Parts: sequence; C-alpha cells; structure tokens
Amino acid sequence: MSSQAWINLAYLAAAMLFIVAFKLMSGPRTAVRGNYLGAAGMAIALLAACFEQPVLETIAARGGWPLALVAVAGAIGAAIGAVMALKYPMTGMPQMVALLNGFGGAASTFVAGAELWNKTGDALAVDQAGGLTAVATRAAADLAPWTQFGIATALTGLIGAVTFWGSLVAFAKLEELPRFKQAWTNPNRHWINLGLALATLALIAGVCLNPSSNLLFWALVIVGSGLGCTLTLPIGGADMPVVICLLNSYSGLAAAAAGFVIDNSVLVIAGSLVGASGLILTAIMCQAMNRSLVGVLFGGLGTTTAANADDVYAGKIKSASAEEIAMVLENASRVVIVPGYGLAVAQAQHAVRELANALEKRGCTVEYAIHPVAGRMPGHMNVLLAEADIPYEKLREMDDINPTFPEADVAIVIGANDVVNPAARTDPKSPIAGMPILDVDKAKTVVVVKRSLSPGFAGIPNPLFAADNTLMYFADGKKAILDLTAALQQG
Repeated sequence: MSSQAWINLAYLAAAMLFIVAFKLMSGPRTAVRGNYLGAAGMAIALLAACFEQPVLETIAARGGWPLALVAVAGAIGAAIGAVMALKYPMTGMPQMVALLNGFGGAASTFVAGAELWNKTGDALAVDQAGGLTAVATRAAADLAPWTQFGIATALTGLIGAVTFWGSLVAFAKLEELPRFKQAWTNPNRHWINLGLALATLALIAGVCLNPSSNLLFWALVIVGSGLGCTLTLPIGGADMPVVICLLNSYSGLAAAAAGFVIDNSVLVIAGSLVGASGLILTAIMCQAMNRSLVGVLFGGLGTTTAANADDVYAGKIKSASAEEIAMVLENASRVVIVPGYGLAVAQAQHAVRELANALEKRGCTVEYAIHPVAGRMPGHMNVLLAEADIPYEKLREMDDINPTFPEADVAIVIGANDVVNPAARTDPKSPIAGMPILDVDKAKTVVVVKRSLSPGFAGIPNPLFAADNTLMYFADGKKAILDLTAALQQG
C-alpha cells in the first residue's frame, strides 16, 4: 500500500470524524463528545498533510527547518487557542466565535496567496529554462486562463477577505465598541456596496483570465476586505446572531475553495460541511427573527426607529423587593425562568439552579424558556445552563413553551430583553417588528430582574417592563437571585 494511499485513508477517517462530530454537536447532551471527535479529526488531517509528497520534497530540499517551523507555529496556535478557551468568559463566546470565523477566512486567503506565489515561481522556471520539472510544468498548466486553480484562487481570496473583515466588524459590534455600536446608516451605502461588488466581479474575471498575476489577486483581496466591512457595518444589533451564522458559513466556503486551490480533499469536505451547516443555521436564525436571508446578505437590518423610552415607562414601572417577590413565589405552582444575556454577564446560572431547587422543594414545577437567539448566538443559553447541571429536559424551546405561558403563575425574566419584547408583536415600526418572541407577558405575573431600564442589544424600550402584571426587581442578576432564594427559604 503506497504512502499516498495511507494519507488518503487518514483524510477519509478525518472526514468521517467531522461528519460524526457535526451530528453530535446538534444536541447539548452529546456536544462535548462531538467537539472531541472534531478535534481528533483535525489532528489526523494535520498530521496526514505533513506527509504529502510536496511537503516531504520541501523538507528534503531545505533541511528540517520547514517541519520545525510548522511545529512551532502549531504550538503557538494551540497555546493561543487554549488560553482563549479557558480565559474568555461565557459572555464573550459570540465575540470569540466571530474572531475564529475571521481567522479561518484569513488563513484560507493566505493559503491561496502562498500557493499562487509558488506556482508563479515554478511557471517562471519553465519560461526561463524551457521546462525543468514535472512540478513546474503542472504549475504552468494550472496558470492557464479559466482553470480550476484560477477560479478557486479568486473565490478563496474574495470569500476569505469578506469573512475576515466582516468578522472583525462583527466582533467590534458585539463588544459594543463606541464607533461600531450604532449601525452604519449612510444613505449611499447600497451604491457603495454595489460598486465594490462590481469591482470584485471584474477582478475575479481578471484573476481567472490571468491566474499568474499576484497583483490582481491581492487587489481582489483588498476590494473584498472593503466589501466585508461595508456589508457588515449596516447590520443592527438585533440581527447580529444571524450575521455570526452567515460569517461562519463564509469561513467554511473559503476553506472549501482553498481545498481546491491546493488539491486537498479533506479541506474541501470540512469546508463544505461548515459552509452548509452555517447556511442552514443562518436560515433557522432568519426564521427565528423573522428576517430575510437576502436582507441579511445586503445589510441594513435592524436600523429603523423605535418608540421613546419616556413614553413607554413614564409612571408605569412597579419596583419590588426580594421579600415581596418571594411572597408571590410561595403560592406559585408553575414557574418559568427566562434566561438572557444579563444572566450570562452576572454569571448567575448556579444561583438560578439554587432558586429552582428551592421552588421544587415546595412542590413547584420549574421550567426554562429558551429563545433561539437568547444571548448573542444560537445555543448560548443552553451551554450556560448546562454549566450549572440544569437537566436538559427542563429546557423548552420557544415554539414548545409559548402556548403554555398563560398557565404559568410566574415568569422570571433574568437579563433578557429583546426576546421578550411585546413590541415585536404590536409595533410595526419597531426594529424587531415581526420577530418571534417568548410570550412571557401572558403569564399571570412577570418578574423582570435587571440592573436598570437600559435597552437590550436592539437599543429599544420594552413595554413589558411597564405592563400591569410586571414587577421590576432592580439588582445585579446573581445577587438578586441569591437574595430571592434566601427570602423564599425564610418564608
């Protein structure tokens, strides 16, 4: 059995591990195992790539330093990844995902650029010496107009650049950096995007006609970088979960295109899996937020005007203490807890579990209502509550639990805002108009735990806070729940 056959077998094993990993990561019970299998598949693919014939030829020609360089780069990357995974807070996971998407796009772009540089060098050797090696001859053939190499190189450069810079803008928005917090609403933005899109099409054609031109390739990367920024800047805060899913898909498509550039089957498979799953998740998020995929692609969402906060809240807010809310909970037979981003910020998941235990000891049924985009990315709340060992069967999705809210004695909203905002149903001018929400306002009593009346990520007031059946509990999420649990246990 040849060495290339063993390498192909390793790639096949890695691809199978990726497929199984994606399947396992679709459910919270098996997600951790899926992560381990995916990491194992990537390790196998990386090791197999080190034994590819071109790599071995390079090592033989230049000594062992290329392999040592790969090892050092791998160690540095692993160290950075480990530190980010261990140190980055759960509240920052959406930002981290955005960065990782961006790095994937950048890596694909540089892979394509490096391969183009190598092939142009080999093709130049053919021109100067009339044909030196089979490698140089193949390079010259690949650089002919409209070859697979040229098309794949152009697409990799464009998609990778759009992914990288779009992801950096998404990171800045999720971090709420001052210059990026507000959506870019330049009235000429669509014309700017159209101009950049036409320029990229012209440069793609140029690269395909003349694949040996490094200048055209990097010009395409630069224009694509600008397009990535201008496509993402107009997106309003309410739509960022959709953008993260879309950028994840872009990073996979860039990787798949890079696989065609370097003729690596496992990269094509892995990139296709990520690209397809990202598009599917984008469609699911669009449905969850009642958004159009075409609208997300062209930006400008979530930027309409909303009601004034003074008009919504003036004289209507009813504040309550832990003792008063505990008295309400003492008589409750069914309580629904609605976690949100504020719960993640306060790291209150363990305190919530203690409150649920105290309620269940009194014979109360406790459930958790999970909105598809609660937090700032899909599955954010599921992961957060899993940290506190909250049983999966108690986590109920929006479509499942919404019809039962009128039967709930108390709904406790902890740090959620936009996903429980009735304006999505009642105000056609709201930035979140039409977005499916958790119908907590239909519960008999609603308790909202927040530090203040500050708006959510969509930047709009929430009429739920001023509803007749709502009690506002102003405090830090973790301290509020601990005090409420103590008051309940003393009652």
